[in-house]
This record gives sequence, C-alpha cells and structure tokens, in this order.
Amino acid sequence: MPDRASTGTPRTLRKVSTTITPDAAGAADTPATDAPARRFGRAARFVRPAAALLSGALLYLSFPPRPLWWLALPAFALLGWTLYGRRLRAGFGLGYLAGLGFLLPLLVWTGEEVGPVPWLALAAIEALFVAAVGLGVAAVSRLPWWPVFAAGVWILGEAARARVPFGGFPWGKIAFGQADGVFLPLAAVGGTPVLGFAVALCGLGLYAAVRPVLHHRATGTLPRGPLAAAALCVLAPVTGALAALPLVSDAPEDGTATVAAIQGNVPRLGLDFNAQRRQVLDNHAARTRELAAEVKAGTKPQPDFVLWPENSSDIDPYANADAAAVITDAVDAVEAPTVVGAVIAPPTGKLRNTLIQWEPGEGPVATYDKRHVQPFGEYIPMRSVVRLFNSDVDRVARDFGPGSAVGVFDLAGTRVGLATCYEAAFDWAVRDTVTHGAQLITVPSNNATFGRSEMTYQQLAMSRVRAVEHSRAVVVPVTSGVSAVIRPDGEIVAQTKMFTPDYLVEEVPLRSTKTPATRLGTLPEALLAAVAAAGLGWAAARSVRARRARP
Repeated sequence: MPDRASTGTPRTLRKVSTTITPDAAGAADTPATDAPARRFGRAARFVRPAAALLSGALLYLSFPPRPLWWLALPAFALLGWTLYGRRLRAGFGLGYLAGLGFLLPLLVWTGEEVGPVPWLALAAIEALFVAAVGLGVAAVSRLPWWPVFAAGVWILGEAARARVPFGGFPWGKIAFGQADGVFLPLAAVGGTPVLGFAVALCGLGLYAAVRPVLHHRATGTLPRGPLAAAALCVLAPVTGALAALPLVSDAPEDGTATVAAIQGNVPRLGLDFNAQRRQVLDNHAARTRELAAEVKAGTKPQPDFVLWPENSSDIDPYANADAAAVITDAVDAVEAPTVVGAVIAPPTGKLRNTLIQWEPGEGPVATYDKRHVQPFGEYIPMRSVVRLFNSDVDRVARDFGPGSAVGVFDLAGTRVGLATCYEAAFDWAVRDTVTHGAQLITVPSNNATFGRSEMTYQQLAMSRVRAVEHSRAVVVPVTSGVSAVIRPDGEIVAQTKMFTPDYLVEEVPLRSTKTPATRLGTLPEALLAAVAAAGLGWAAARSVRARRARP
C-alpha cells in the first residue's frame, strides 16, 4: 500500500499562508476583472451623499409656488434610507448635504439684490441645524419605532432653528410647504410642529415599511413586528389628518366683515424702491381713492375697513405734515378705518416699523410696532464684521428697534390681529393676536426688495397655514404682490398679480373659536422635543451598554 504522503494527500491539514504582498497582488490581478470593481467601489461612495442632496432638493420642490406638497414624503423616505444605521459623523455630514440641497434653492431670494454672499452664508449656517438633525436620526435609527423618534428629532431641529441665532429663522419649516396638502388640518390640532411631525413621520414610515419587504426578498422571512410598526407610522398621520377635518371651518361665528386690501406697487424693483418713498405713498393713496370712487359709483361694496401694506408710507406721518395730509385725504375719501404701514423716525433712538390705525375724520388713534425685526434686513448685528464681507449692510444706515405690545386693532367693531411680514413665520407672533381676541388676522408685507422671486409665494403659504392653525381669515396686503384674502380653511378667495397696482374687496367670516393649536401654544412642540430627547437618550444608553459588553 503506497504511503499517503507520496500521493500528495497529507495525513494532517496544515495552515497555508494566504498573505499576498502588494506587488504580488498587483501582478496577480488582471485589469479586466479588477478595474470595474474598483470603479464601482469608488462610485458607491457617492451614492448616499447624492441621495442626501436629492432628498433636500425634493423637499425644496415640495414648497410653493409648486403645488407638489406630496414630494415631501419621498424626500423623507430617501433621507431615512440615507441616514439609517449610519455612524454619527456620517449622519452629520449627510444631514448637512440634505440641508444644502433644501435651503440653497429655497433661500436664493435672499441674494436677489445684494449678491450671493449673504444667501450662501445664510444657507450654510441654517444647514448646520439639518446636519445636527441628520446626526440625531442616525443615532435613533436602530431603535424600535425609530421613525417616531426620527420625526421628533426633525421637529426639535426646527424648534432650535426658529430661536437661534438672532431670534431664529423658521423659514422653511416643513409645515409651510403643506398649504395644499392632505395633512393641513393637523395645523389646527397642534400648529406647525404637529403638521411637520406628521409629514416627516409618514415619509420616514414609508422607508421603514420598505425595509422588511427587502429583507423578505433577501432572506425569505418577513419581520412582522417592524412591518406593522412602519405601517402604523404611515397610517397614523393620514388618519389623524382626516379626524382633524371637523376643526377646519370657515363658517361665520361673529358675522362677517367687508375688508379691502390695497396694493399700490413700487416705482422700481430692488433695494432702492424706498428712494422714491413719496411715490410709494402716493400710489397707495391713489388706489384707495380709486376704490372710494367705485364705492360711490356702486360698483364695489363699502369696506368696513381698509388695510395698507408694510412700508406703504416710509415717510413718518407724525413728523411730516404733507404725508399725513395725503393719508388723511385717502382715508376720508374711502370713509373707513385704515391700517397704514409706516416707518416712524423719532429724533433719537431706533426706527420703528409701525402699523397705524387711521380713522376718517380723526387721524391716527393707535399704533403697533413690529415686535420681531429682521436681522440683517432691519438691523445689522455685528455691523463691523459683516461690513468686511458685504458693503450693502450700510444701506441700513439706522437700525430698527422692536416693539413689545401685542397688536390688535378694533376696526369698526372687528378685532384685527396684526403680524407684520416676517413675523408670520413665528408661531408665537401670530398666536398672540388670537389669544388677545383677534377675529381676523392681517399680515401687511413688503416684498419689493426680493423682486419676482419665490419669496412672496412662500410667505403667502405661511399665511394659509396660519389661517387653518387658528381658524381665522387672513388678509395679506403687500406693496408689490402677491396680496391675497384667505378664508379660515386656507382657501385663497382673491389675489393680485405681482408688481401690479390693485385692490381687493372681499367679505370674510369673523370667528372667535380657539382651535386646540391656539389653546395649547408651545405644548405640542415641547412634547415632540421630549420624544426626540427620549430617543436620543435611549440610543446613547444602548451605545454605552454595547461598549461595556465588548471584551
């Protein structure tokens, strides 16, 4: 019998070294098989970053003037896939890319007249909040019911962005892109935080529902628990929106009021529109006198009150008798209380962006000073530093100061809440007027410095959401467009064209019922922030336990 060794079959298995030196590896591999693999590996690195940018772009496309609100759902689904299971550092980076994809196109109007530097700087800073959200979503993505915690993290990020720095910048809240969406009734339940949470939860739930299906195709087993949780994350927001429909009503509770909104237009676009401020004042006075002539002719109904926009008189009527005479003449002609947007320039101290209640035959009887003035627009923080990057800061030669009192005017028996332009983006600024008795809300605005950009449509969508949130009609008079009258259910019943002199006269319902959102105030946002904090704390505890368990 031959020896087994002589046949090439060893009696015992020996370890064989498989170490290949770099030179040997290069010699052994053939370009035909290795080059495509290397190219695929390099390309795969960019898949998630590209997906993060795409998710942000889809969020942008879901905002007005496009009626594509539903794109927010695949945007969050794609963001969920991008961040699921990622390390914290990767989550931060991918979140930052998503923020840039979203905010760069959304905020391009901020550089309309001052160049790209302020726009790029604002988008880059605001995207840091989305980056922090990406880190948080990555952290909670391994938890049971992770879409709930992840949606809470998104709302926590929005809450932070609405408060810091310089008083916050809530532009781009997910809720503001949902004025045409099926989730809109949830604004009446818990305001913009609940509405935004529902959209994020539904989108993330869509991805969570797809994951078990993909797992089934790969392994042949279907994890029923995660699939049921994901399905509930999708169905609960939709069901909640349907259940909230009875809260959306435009039925009059305190009768109706006939309101007129004046759009006088500006002599030219851009930052120099107020160089001809007398022309702007004359434009609004002329449109008001035209309305008065139509009322006397019987072709237009007599308005109970008239609303002029922000900056309709950049000449201080308290200091300039000629400007006061122009306003008085127009108000007396239309024979109705009129709200005039004016710049008040006291001899010392800061300017005031003021709304004045001007009564026919009496003149000015009440004022409201804008409480949240716009940083880098109405005042310049860190002026000496900002000047190094953009000399346009000196166009704001004198800073505006904020008011402190809530604005509610009694106009011919109707209590009208006042939120000036930028204030409409802040939950508290609008809610305060309703809790102080407003039966109708007005948002006088001036968008002339932003040209024909999407800004005016984004701001109009905010007012539509506010109408449903507080069940109040909202009237938006704007210097250059788009002015609009919105019913309490969010429907626009009349609007103007951009940069066109015009006026709107509509009968609107007056309401006094307070929605749950009005009554609850910041409580829903605080509860959702607590959900996010609980998820982040749970994820951190699991991570600590996992590290301690390692040998």
